[in-house]
Amino acid sequence: MAPETAPDPTTTVPADPVAPGPGPATGDGEGEGALPEGADVRWYPRTALIVYAACRIATVAFVAVANRFTHNSLLYDLDIWDGAWFLRIVHHGYPADLPMVHGHVAANPVAFFPLFPLIVRGAATTGLSAGVLALVLSAATGATAVYGVGLLARRLGGDAAGQRSALLFAVFPGAFVFSLAYSEGIVITCVSLGLLALLDRRWWLAGALGALATASSPVALAFVVSCAWCAGRAIVRERRFAALAAPLLAPLGFVAYMTYTVLHTGRIDAWRLTERGGWKSYPSLEYPFRILGTFLRDPRAPTLTGQILFFGTLAAVVGIVLMVREHQPAPVLLYGICAVGAAAISQPVGLRPRFLLLAFPMVIALGTRYEGRVHRWLVGVSAVLLLGFSVLELASRAVFP
Repeated sequence: MAPETAPDPTTTVPADPVAPGPGPATGDGEGEGALPEGADVRWYPRTALIVYAACRIATVAFVAVANRFTHNSLLYDLDIWDGAWFLRIVHHGYPADLPMVHGHVAANPVAFFPLFPLIVRGAATTGLSAGVLALVLSAATGATAVYGVGLLARRLGGDAAGQRSALLFAVFPGAFVFSLAYSEGIVITCVSLGLLALLDRRWWLAGALGALATASSPVALAFVVSCAWCAGRAIVRERRFAALAAPLLAPLGFVAYMTYTVLHTGRIDAWRLTERGGWKSYPSLEYPFRILGTFLRDPRAPTLTGQILFFGTLAAVVGIVLMVREHQPAPVLLYGICAVGAAAISQPVGLRPRFLLLAFPMVIALGTRYEGRVHRWLVGVSAVLLLGFSVLELASRAVFP
């Protein structure tokens, strides 16, 4: 039997509960907060969920009114961008042959991960509209994402911090994607609950949630880093080899999809070729510096997208600093940093609001750190920006999400 050792502060709650304050209850960079004894296990972020529902209703109402002038259907205006590709997968599946244009792979559904369209396809067997189901799935998983982020923030800073973080997340500028047929709700729900599972040392649950997340988006591979960190610590400190379940299971969604594309298309690099040829998307370490340099040389030079990416990059830098200063537990901090890094070097995606949303530990850092008037200002500014981005994406379509 392995010798008894001290609990790992990265993943366990201290024996003596510490009442939560405005920030995390511990000062150790690898520690975590603890809920007060007798905390309500039925807790949920009521205000945040109400505000979230109001935002979704307001978006649908806005589009419905606009349709009186554009004569478009509601589904036409909401099942756009990635949503249109997801619905193509629902109706036609993935192509066996990669389409070619001028010697390069053209845009095609292989770029989009399968869990979201698979759920929609399964639900559509009931005879309901796939377009409607896709929007409902996105909105529903957006609500569970608000809940998951609130639960994780509550774990780190207590009830009030959980409520504040959930509300900030509900009105975050990138939250407009929950009104579209997007998979972000699935990813954030699975990762936020997966991080809680890691903190509770529930390795199999964390791995299973990670597998669902990585079957939804490649950004979720950042969660695998958190799983590997926690497993490594548990093995080195306590010889808990069961912790390997988390990092071994978590990437299986990604691995399964890559395996499918190889068998289905006969190309081992089908996904990479589609990303590069269809969307001119590839990793570039210099990309964030080019964004910053272009703006600083002449703020009027970048396109609207370039200006959004510039301010998104600045927001990410501030967010990372706050995550560190809030002493977030290592798995939470690692996920946030890796999610930011993956988007930052992904050309031409960059740190636009949707990808900042995926790095939700930054939102949690704001929720655990600031309260009172500052928190209200943050909520107000976020709500205004959310309104602006919603109108921009739904009315002009000048910038893809």
